[in-house]
Amino acid sequence: MNATVSRVLLAIGLAAVTLAPAACKQKPKETAMTFTLTSPAFASGERIPKQHTGEGADSSPPLEWADPPDGTRSLALICDDPDAPVGTWDHWLIWNIPADRRNLPEGIPTTETVAEIGGACQGNNSWPKIGYGGPMPPPGHGVHHYHFRLCALDTTLDLAPGADKKALLAAMEGHILDEAKLTGLYSR
Repeated sequence: MNATVSRVLLAIGLAAVTLAPAACKQKPKETAMTFTLTSPAFASGERIPKQHTGEGADSSPPLEWADPPDGTRSLALICDDPDAPVGTWDHWLIWNIPADRRNLPEGIPTTETVAEIGGACQGNNSWPKIGYGGPMPPPGHGVHHYHFRLCALDTTLDLAPGADKKALLAAMEGHILDEAKLTGLYSR
């Protein structure tokens, strides 16, 4: 093989090696998160007002969200406290919230289904009671973090009211398109 042919083959080989990785790259996912969860009652990382706790009226806080992903068929909300002395304590489970809703008003009734929210279902919290049960950590136990997690689902759930968090998580498995989070604080 003459030197010219060798150089041409070497150049073609180097070009192929240089181009190959670019051809295999996947399209990067969009990183901008637009699915957000907020509350007019408190900002993320701030103290939950007393009226939304066991020391107050124990009414669920108002929640608002924006931009669930395309393909959302329903929403599910879980509120829990991982700082509880007995392990994570579940405060609220509500699912089959209609996909076109953008808020939950303050004071959702503690009923198995909520007609005002399109028939959304509520589950048993850790007391165990249906619906929202507000923060009430032991006195002197420090600041607890209450995680509100709103999941956008690609389906409505075939799950009876009164289910616990384990059953809700199992029903949501493989159906979560995205989730938005809000964390409130409370101590006594």
